[in-house]
Amino acid sequence: MAEIEVVNEVPITMAQMKKKLEEIKKRDKELNFRAKKVEEYLDQFLTKDKKQEDLRKKITDLNISRLRDRQITKILDLMPKDIESLKIIFSGDNVTIKQEDLEKILQAVKE
Repeated sequence: MAEIEVVNEVPITMAQMKKKLEEIKKRDKELNFRAKKVEEYLDQFLTKDKKQEDLRKKITDLNISRLRDRQITKILDLMPKDIESLKIIFSGDNVTIKQEDLEKILQAVKE
């Protein structure tokens, strides 16, 4: 079996994953078992509230220094409605975000 080397790792949103699966389906005509399961999951839980790329740009433009790309991706996937929900996204990481920055993020999500 060939050894696989990860060259670059970039988090993607659920909407981006859905697009990639559609491209694979067009190219290969059929998805494998795991890809079908992912597609079912995305169909069930994917929200189509906003254009995610515009929202990603808004959050990135806030220039919050400790905010990472994977956290922005999680914000886009979960679309938190309140500060507590937003704090949960950061609870797994060893990072603290100021209250005022949390409010800015939440305001961008609500717009």
